[in-house]
Amino acid sequence: MTEPKVRGRFAPSPTGPLHFGSLVAAAGSYLSARSQGGGWRVRMEDLDPPREMQGAADDILRTLEAYGFEWDGEILYQSRRRDAYEAALDGLRRMDALYACGCTRKEIADSSVQGIEGPVYPGTCRAGLAEGHRARALRVRTDNAVIEFEDRVQGRQHASLEHEFGDFVVRRADGFYAYQLAVVVDDAEQGISEIVRGADLLTSTARQIHLQQLLGLPTPGYLHLPAAVNAQGEKLSKQTFAQPLARARPVVLLRQVLDFLGQDPLPDAGDFSLAGFWAAAMAAWDEQRIPRLRTRRCID
Repeated sequence: MTEPKVRGRFAPSPTGPLHFGSLVAAAGSYLSARSQGGGWRVRMEDLDPPREMQGAADDILRTLEAYGFEWDGEILYQSRRRDAYEAALDGLRRMDALYACGCTRKEIADSSVQGIEGPVYPGTCRAGLAEGHRARALRVRTDNAVIEFEDRVQGRQHASLEHEFGDFVVRRADGFYAYQLAVVVDDAEQGISEIVRGADLLTSTARQIHLQQLLGLPTPGYLHLPAAVNAQGEKLSKQTFAQPLARARPVVLLRQVLDFLGQDPLPDAGDFSLAGFWAAAMAAWDEQRIPRLRTRRCID
């Protein structure tokens, strides 16, 4: 059986139920891949046990099923991928791109400038641990790397990693693997050719491309959708009390997602079945209509 040339994915974290912002990301990635005759995978990014909610992973999968999503292959769980992440770290060590860091958060904050996502690590441990410090996190060297890429919605992107982020963490002080490392290893494992996700993750992309280049992994295409925000301009999340998706009448909410993504409304010829909705939405999908915005207020 011939493998599809396009393969997308949806990769939620099981920290709570899916909400409207999650549905935007899931539907955008699904429609992009399926409208091109491509495959679509689901990955559970359960890397951070302290933040996870018991039962959330199963609840997410049941919600996706209720909304008519059909994924290919088995679900990949990051919590079962320790060997793959360690192999990637070994590869970074062999090329001297990895080093141990003994700095605390307070020490970093006291000796750094603010970057895009917080303090920019100043390279304190790059030449070795300071006296009296023990290894905590593992960081990857950025070495003045400049990353450029074309996002299919957000346009040309440019990042100077050392100045905007500094050498970044790939294994945390608590021993858990960092998102940036895990997502790169898993996208390669699953053969993902395009990454469609919310623009709140746009700033992560340059660091992920840097890791792909170091590890000799392919770089997918990127399409970052507007992130759904509430009336206060806050990204929808568990912390901002986003409402969980109701499983009744899913087509109603899916139509709202199409509107959010700037798509032409589907013909109003009675209520679509789920299968009918997806068939019509795939046929009409036009990524050129997606608003060129980082955020967009969701429908109340």
